[in-house]
Amino acid sequence: MKGWIGPLLLGAATALGSHFAVLALAPSVIMDQALSGLAKRNIALHAFTNPERITPETQVVVRSSPDLFYALCRYDLSAEGSSLAITMGEWPGYQSLSFFDAETNNFFTQRGVGASVEVSLIAGGKGLGSVTSPTNRGVVLIRRLAPTQELFDQALQVAQSDACEYIAR
Repeated sequence: MKGWIGPLLLGAATALGSHFAVLALAPSVIMDQALSGLAKRNIALHAFTNPERITPETQVVVRSSPDLFYALCRYDLSAEGSSLAITMGEWPGYQSLSFFDAETNNFFTQRGVGASVEVSLIAGGKGLGSVTSPTNRGVVLIRRLAPTQELFDQALQVAQSDACEYIAR
């Protein structure tokens, strides 16, 4: 039995090491694949893209809601001092502005029922009155409650006032 202790300990250490490596690396690998997939689907970099209405035929993301209008903006703030000026237009019903970093973390969400919302996004350091992204790359998502085609079309019109403007310094 003594001859098995070493291999058993090595096996346990390998299993634990692999487990923690997957936990540490999986989010960034998943988000890297998601950002790449969004780029292939023509989701703009530094601009909101308004995908078509979610139906069983158009759904590519698990748990997308057919009752919501989605607008996406990929961002890359790798350049020193760069930032984004985000505007979410006024919508009379439920809407939210959510920020996701390169490791899939939702690091900031702002609701804006009946109001326009403006947010400045920077990477790394701190900025007065700015939201700070923990990573240089990520996704900004606007959701609006639009359960009917008529409301979806209205949300599409409101989306004209959404902005995801890249600012280089």
